[in-house]
Amino acid sequence: MPKTTKKEFIASGSTVLLSLGMATIVHAAGVPTLNEVVVKANSKELIGTANSANEGTVLKRQLDARTVYRPGELLESVPGLIVTQHSGEGKANQYFLRGFNLDHGTDVRISVDGMLVNQRSHGHGQGWADTNFIIPELIGGLQYMKGPYYASQGDFSSAGAVSLNYLDKLPQGIATYGLGQQGFMRGLVAKSHEVGAGNLLYAFELLTKDGPWVKHEDYKKFNGVLRYSQDNGSTKFNITAMGYGAKWNATDQIPQRGVESSYVPRLGSIDPSSGGETHRFSLSGALQHASRFGMTHINLYTLHSNLALFSNFTYFLDDPINRDQFSQVDKRFQSAMNVSHSWINKVAGLDVENTVGVQFQNDVIDNGLLSTKERRTLSTTRSDHINQNSVGLFYQNSIQWLEKLRTVAGVRSDYYWFDVTSHLNKENSGNSYDSMTNPKLAVILGPWVQTEFYFNYGSGFHSNDARGTTTKVDPKTGDSINPVHPLVRSTGYEVGLRSAIIPGLQASFALFRLDMASELLFVGDAGTTVASRPSQREGFEVSAFYMPKDWLTIDVDYALALARFSDFDPAGNHIPGAINGVGKLAVSVDNIGRLFGSMQVRYFGKRALIEDNSVQSDNTVTLNGQIGYKISNNVRVMLQGFNLLNTHAHAIDYFYTSRLPGEPAGGVADKHFHPIETRSFRVNIVANF
Repeated sequence: MPKTTKKEFIASGSTVLLSLGMATIVHAAGVPTLNEVVVKANSKELIGTANSANEGTVLKRQLDARTVYRPGELLESVPGLIVTQHSGEGKANQYFLRGFNLDHGTDVRISVDGMLVNQRSHGHGQGWADTNFIIPELIGGLQYMKGPYYASQGDFSSAGAVSLNYLDKLPQGIATYGLGQQGFMRGLVAKSHEVGAGNLLYAFELLTKDGPWVKHEDYKKFNGVLRYSQDNGSTKFNITAMGYGAKWNATDQIPQRGVESSYVPRLGSIDPSSGGETHRFSLSGALQHASRFGMTHINLYTLHSNLALFSNFTYFLDDPINRDQFSQVDKRFQSAMNVSHSWINKVAGLDVENTVGVQFQNDVIDNGLLSTKERRTLSTTRSDHINQNSVGLFYQNSIQWLEKLRTVAGVRSDYYWFDVTSHLNKENSGNSYDSMTNPKLAVILGPWVQTEFYFNYGSGFHSNDARGTTTKVDPKTGDSINPVHPLVRSTGYEVGLRSAIIPGLQASFALFRLDMASELLFVGDAGTTVASRPSQREGFEVSAFYMPKDWLTIDVDYALALARFSDFDPAGNHIPGAINGVGKLAVSVDNIGRLFGSMQVRYFGKRALIEDNSVQSDNTVTLNGQIGYKISNNVRVMLQGFNLLNTHAHAIDYFYTSRLPGEPAGGVADKHFHPIETRSFRVNIVANF
């Protein structure tokens, strides 16, 4: 990599700026830039700029070509990442990556416009990441980085971090109307106008959907975005307001034995009153300023969210009369400010890129666990008020030591304060504090023949639920329990390479290992996550993006991981639900006249469902696609198809104990699954104005 001058640094950006990126930053083939560029198929920008084999960017063109059943599936454009659902459409998705069953977001950090989507100390589970508020048409690009190797990434990022940014300005207005099977209807209007020295963008979305279920989901959601932005070259800023709300009925996972005995249909529900209601409102601002002193980013936001979730995973196990439905509620005000500054100076004749940053976050939370029947409260198991604060400090530098050798070194320190007031169990109230410092290091060799080699090391962490750090008595059983550690360390090692030796092809390969001091596991019959045993993961990932022609793109990836508990337990050392193999293929065709189309094939491999591996899930293969016709330059129509193979495979599987009527009081241990939605089609008309 040639030495970088300060002028070139400000003009082209640097990968260290990814941490708190403004929505106005455009990323070209994984490289942040401050000016919009056209990315060609044979672009080699990642060579000489990426810090690992596992980071990159998914361009807007790629995202627009994907056929997604729900907004969260856009994240499947990240190599090795699987997104699925085990309940109602408005619930946060399930995520799988690098040998993890990440539940609703325990160890993958997701942010939109610099706002952390993961919610800590959440009523349903630690790291809850609900992406249903995302409007796909507004996304300007997606950036990802995997492993605990990046100083800018804090809580929940051990497996990886995904960042999505909205556009400041639309080239044209968008009016979309879609109709489809399973009660689907969606309308969207979005446009931007010049106002004063800047641009005002607005977007409004309405969506309804029933799904294929016996009990219709009756899913209804509204979405709105209002953004004002200015760009005078050296200074850019935006102010954004977002509003989202939804309600739905849920078809939770059902027991295999219940389907085989015809007690419940495959698309049925044992408790049809399950479901939920949620809303999310946010106000955010971002500022980017370039000067002779370097680049400064400031991002701040505040949001209010509310969730009432009704679930029944064990049916008649605990209460044969009223059944086992429970409600988890979570109300919070979340506020954060992120500041970073990047600059270049010379040390011993070498150009050194530096980034320093500070990240503040405060969560004021009220959540609870209730026993309910048909969404009516029977009793309250626990009710808590939580005030959780954190400060993260990081520093990172990049040095080009030799023509073929550079390093990226960093350090991050995080400080957490927990204050829990338990309204029903005073002995579970209390305060706790924890801190952690984690080093990061990348060594990059090359390039030789357009091929670069990476060696990465770093440690990271995830936080545990604040209630777990102060709880001494189980609120349901009254038994004494030990509090959990507030912060849990992860340590990662990785070697990889990236090559652009073939024109039009960007390929990468990585071997990784990740050690966790304590695993966060989802407990099916409790509907929450718990701190568990230490674990270790080893695996590899390979991905390739190929654009042989301007009209054809091919995106393929495959990942394999071995996930095991690292301590001894007679129960076994397999991690329930941990993903093993996953592969994806996406092909899109455009710029060949009026026709365009795309296809995505997804392979979701077997997982151990119990520690001794005696029970496993099945493989799942799905096929989605779309074909469209451009009626004119401003109007096009698309036919989208989902689960085109009409497979009866499972979206997700669990193994735990539940009880159906007539079964013994202790229940029956069984496989429980949520089926993939049956084949369906949607027609969308899109007009630009």
